[in-house]
Amino acid sequence: MAFTDSKIKNLKPQSKRRIAWEDGGTCLGLRITPTGKKSFVYMYRYDSRPRMMTLGRYPVLTLADARVDLAKAKALLAKGQDPGTLFLQVKADHQGTPTVSHLAAEFIQKRSQNKKAWQEEQRILQKDVLPKWKHRKAQDIKRRDVIVLLDRIVERGSPIMANRTLGVLNRMFNFGIRRAILEGNPCSIIERPGEESPRDRVLSSEEIKNFWINIDKCRMSNGTKLALKFLLVCLQRKSEVAQAEWVDFDINSGWWNIPKEKTKNKLSHRVYLSNTAIELLKKIKELSGDSIYLFPSPRPDRNKPITPRSLSQALLKNLNTLKIEQFAPHDLRRSGSSHMTGNGIPRETVQKILNHVERGVTKVYDRYSYDQEKKNAMTKWGRILNRIITGETGKVIQMRQK
Repeated sequence: MAFTDSKIKNLKPQSKRRIAWEDGGTCLGLRITPTGKKSFVYMYRYDSRPRMMTLGRYPVLTLADARVDLAKAKALLAKGQDPGTLFLQVKADHQGTPTVSHLAAEFIQKRSQNKKAWQEEQRILQKDVLPKWKHRKAQDIKRRDVIVLLDRIVERGSPIMANRTLGVLNRMFNFGIRRAILEGNPCSIIERPGEESPRDRVLSSEEIKNFWINIDKCRMSNGTKLALKFLLVCLQRKSEVAQAEWVDFDINSGWWNIPKEKTKNKLSHRVYLSNTAIELLKKIKELSGDSIYLFPSPRPDRNKPITPRSLSQALLKNLNTLKIEQFAPHDLRRSGSSHMTGNGIPRETVQKILNHVERGVTKVYDRYSYDQEKKNAMTKWGRILNRIITGETGKVIQMRQK
């Protein structure tokens, strides 16, 4: 019979393994096992001896692709080469190449040594990538595979997560190229599937007050509540707050010394602790007990801190209770800095408090600590925040929503 997909699907297994041959002398056959597994085979003669090579299992290898492989094998035979031997050599070489699971493990292992984002990258790979691809050879992943994977994420209503997944995959495959594991990156020229809005959310004074008062009513751990408040008071990144350690705090002098290993820009940073921050630290200490972390995980293993992602999730789940339109932890940091500049604190000082990276010559030659300016600014921010929360009169600029 002439092979078609419908005819192949209708071929039934028998008690013994058998081969159904295609009519017309194509030498293409379909091997069918008693369990119903079907594989394409090619029968040929080489060096006056009959030989058979397995092209691949159906339907992973489609009928169309089987015909392409058959043509390649016949072309090699016409050149005097044994296609079966060459195929086995290629297969052996291929079997020695890393799977996506191996590539991901090496990628995460290297990233964990010097990148703060490795835990989130690991989570993304474990959620959407490895369940689909972990046993596949990394070099076999094609651009179409990436597109189909991203489409599935978008279809479940998570276009931004599709963007994040694309970013992780792009970095992972580029890593594979640098490590001589791969020759190409299947993510190249693929555009982000989700449209993202610029991050410019600034909470008004009323929203900040609602946040501070209503967060105690939210369904989240007390540690998470205090962490979010501490983020607003100190205006540091959520990763720096979530993973803060007591050893970095000198409450007597009033400074939080963040070592370069814990900052995004790899620059050590000093944060002045206002009276509001000190009061929060007292509550945090009562809750954290003997943990080395300010905000230990609420799970049994208190030797680990809470994750930055848990702060974002907690906010997202409690927006109705907070009575605020959607915002993220980073928006608290942006809102605080905006209120500071709106109340006359120099932008240069605010940039120092936020530990933003400087550019150009200034970065190289400006070694001044700005400790006094940061102390004055954070003290003033503490008073501004207190007036916002209590509703006391005073100069508090109402920030316009962007």
